Amino acid sequence: MRSSAWNQFRRIRLERKNVCWISLPALLSGFLVFSLSLGFQHSFAQKLTIQSPNKKLTVSLDAEGPEDQLTWFLRASFHGTGKSTEVIPEIALGLKRSDQDFSKGLRFLKKSNERLITEKYSAPHGKSSSRSNAANEVTIAFENAVKGKMNLIIRAYNDGITFRYQFPGKGGTYVVEDELTSYTVPKETRRWMQKWNPANEGIYTAMSDSTIQLREWCYPALFQTKDASCWYLLHEADLDRTYCGTKLSNKAEGNKYKLTFPDQGDGRGQGASKPVISLPWKSPWRVIIMGSLQDIVASTLVDDVSPPSLVKNTEWIKPGNVSWNYWSSNHGTKDYKIVTDFADLAAEMTWPYTLLDWEWDAMSNGGNVEDAAKYILSKGVKPLIWYNSGGDHTWVPSTPKDRMLTHENRVAEFTKLRKMGFAGVKIDFFESEKQDMIKYYLDILDDAAKFEMLVYFHGCLVPRGWARTYPHLMTYEGVRGAEWYNNGPELTYTAPEHNTILPFTRNVVGAMDYTPVTFTNSQFPHITSYGHELALSVLFESALQHMADRPEGYRQLPDFAKSFLKTVPAAWDETKLLGGFPGKDVIIARRKGDVWYIGGINGEIKEKKQTVALDFLQGGTKYSLGLIADGKHDKEFTTRSAEVDSSSSVDVRLLRRGGFVATLTPINNI
Repeated sequence: MRSSAWNQFRRIRLERKNVCWISLPALLSGFLVFSLSLGFQHSFAQKLTIQSPNKKLTVSLDAEGPEDQLTWFLRASFHGTGKSTEVIPEIALGLKRSDQDFSKGLRFLKKSNERLITEKYSAPHGKSSSRSNAANEVTIAFENAVKGKMNLIIRAYNDGITFRYQFPGKGGTYVVEDELTSYTVPKETRRWMQKWNPANEGIYTAMSDSTIQLREWCYPALFQTKDASCWYLLHEADLDRTYCGTKLSNKAEGNKYKLTFPDQGDGRGQGASKPVISLPWKSPWRVIIMGSLQDIVASTLVDDVSPPSLVKNTEWIKPGNVSWNYWSSNHGTKDYKIVTDFADLAAEMTWPYTLLDWEWDAMSNGGNVEDAAKYILSKGVKPLIWYNSGGDHTWVPSTPKDRMLTHENRVAEFTKLRKMGFAGVKIDFFESEKQDMIKYYLDILDDAAKFEMLVYFHGCLVPRGWARTYPHLMTYEGVRGAEWYNNGPELTYTAPEHNTILPFTRNVVGAMDYTPVTFTNSQFPHITSYGHELALSVLFESALQHMADRPEGYRQLPDFAKSFLKTVPAAWDETKLLGGFPGKDVIIARRKGDVWYIGGINGEIKEKKQTVALDFLQGGTKYSLGLIADGKHDKEFTTRSAEVDSSSSVDVRLLRRGGFVATLTPINNI
């Protein structure tokens, strides 16, 4: 039997012969409004509308089709200054389970009372240290033709919209055969997307209605509406052991991006591509960060909808910069002398860490890994160490290959590492986002926490909010970074533009270890200026920021540039986008304590002049400005200092592919 609310809705509908709006406050509280219209005999539409607390975002629930084939979908709208824009006209909904279909013919049963969610929490690293968020939430209950129950949980945050599926039943294990979630994007929408690859290490492609490609795509994906009033970023969060990672595909229809499961061939064919669930169950959150570019860059929504920290004592979790030898010497960790030189560099630059990358188990030329650990610790630096994720899921034979693979192996290895003084591990080559691999990632994090080991995932998925739940997860690769200068000439010419897209896409959703700030060349050169490279230390957020250049690359710098790199933080209290556009340029300000750091880059092949307004500074306070910008050519700097306040602005000249950094320190702190 249908609910009394549904029966009343049907009676009212039959009594009305014209299109109308019916308010049912006695039946449905909050923002619920039904849109009633007459059409074909067995079709109808129903609308539920939820607004964000700040009234800027709206998500609506609708249905269409004959009653026994009824399909449900969401619409997303943005309300800017004096203007309302339907941003995503249709977000298709539904799941197909091995025993039942929850994609068609679902009957509305009831909705919960609207609930206001407000939350404050702190983070030991990331784009901001103090987080707050607010959302309105409703839960919609559905029933299929055989009385199977499914809920849809919807939240409207001030900076985005999230939704997830829920099976409330108890008992039973099922395969999810397909998820029907898809985003219909108007063809005139501009988009920046990365072709799917298991390591998430591609280049973002800019597309419009005339250049749309049909393929599978990585998260996150960035869109701008035709009228330029709204930007949005598609992603997912709170992915756990009960599901697999998904990706986006528009192969069937160019402007419809459907969630798809991992390819069966990923991870050398190991593990199932379709997830197995047990009831009760909730899906990951489907996340749409929405608003201005400033809103997107500052958003912590992916973390906000993820579970709170499982690590009670976080005092041992220390972000910081890292010296790293692989970029300049691919086999550097085999050589004890190179390892100690990078330890000396970290000590000179006051960076807290140095990384022993692959081949540490073959170290020679004066010492082995135990000797290296002792030397590094003697310099006041903490060592980090690399591992192959191992198993049959990777083609890479590099050793050690099995020490992270099982709980017993991890416990044994973490015990040894703690005794030797290692602070954390870099684990590489996961090559899959299947459910078994998600479980492996999280098992590693659980075990590492017990031994107070920092974790860095490489050759991996992009962030899904895990750093909130496991704050010792310091960073991920999941990006085409400076390491690609070793692989071929491609990044030499694509990096300038690529670097201006990443702050609006990949780095929005979590830490990103691009391994930046290189002044010399690796196997293939870069054509970015010294100012551009220096700026990446601010633009790219990573709690372990691996500074990739060789020691002489930093030692040759003028003292003012070295001083900047000695003090630039790897974790931030606040982040603000000051200007930019994907593929062209970007300027970001980040605050640590009372000091602001600004980084700006030019991705184009023409010189630019930028005027940077300092109206984000605290009013009534004088600041000392220290500016390091491009000089006459790409390997030269200029510097400038001044006294400024919130009414000031700074004019900066950027070479083609150039950049700059600045510090703003309250004068009473100097």
